[in-house]
Amino acid sequence: MVRKNLAPAIAYLRTSSITNVGPGKDSDVRQRKAIEAFAKVHGFAVVAEFCDPAVSGADPLEVRPGFALLLDKIESNGARTVIVEDASRFARDLMVQEAGVLLLIKRNVTVITATGENLTDTQDPMKKFMRQVAGAFAELEKARLVGKLKHARDRIRAETGKCEGRKPHAEKNAKAVELAKRLHRASPKTGERRSLREISAELAAAGFVNERGNAFHPQSVMRMIEGERPTHAAN
Repeated sequence: MVRKNLAPAIAYLRTSSITNVGPGKDSDVRQRKAIEAFAKVHGFAVVAEFCDPAVSGADPLEVRPGFALLLDKIESNGARTVIVEDASRFARDLMVQEAGVLLLIKRNVTVITATGENLTDTQDPMKKFMRQVAGAFAELEKARLVGKLKHARDRIRAETGKCEGRKPHAEKNAKAVELAKRLHRASPKTGERRSLREISAELAAAGFVNERGNAFHPQSVMRMIEGERPTHAAN
């Protein structure tokens, strides 16, 4: 139970290699200790912890499983502070970092490092500029996805003479799950896999979308692949 005089906060950890986490490893232990020490001194109670092990600092935050769960927690428990060891644990790539910060600012969440730096500070002109650029790139990516979906539908229509519309409650459809798993398989020639966003686009092109008519969020695609029911809409 959180003491009344302590503000609830959520800890976020990230390691770039799976060898840096687990019993006897240092990275996650170090991050956790730094976060807990900061929280204790500054009047926060860590009510939840989310971690993305073996995730590159350049990977977009919206496709990280741990960060997606963190967003779900924020929307359900009222905590409005996220604490990380330092900015690089949040994201090493500056554009990725600012795009992630933008996601949290929209939810009235403050991101603080264990050294006391407020990553969501809106007073810094350079950070404000970077967030504007990150927002512009996010809009560009959204427009690109819409265009890709249209191209895919046009291709299917040209090949088959028809392109099925939205399938209601596609998240319950075993065919959608089957297709997602098939699309996730590594190429026998290159060994590479499609990204979660690419799989989402292919599912939408085939008529499999969420209950809102949007392409599935990458986290929902991951849940399909892992055998759980998807619930998130694409941003």
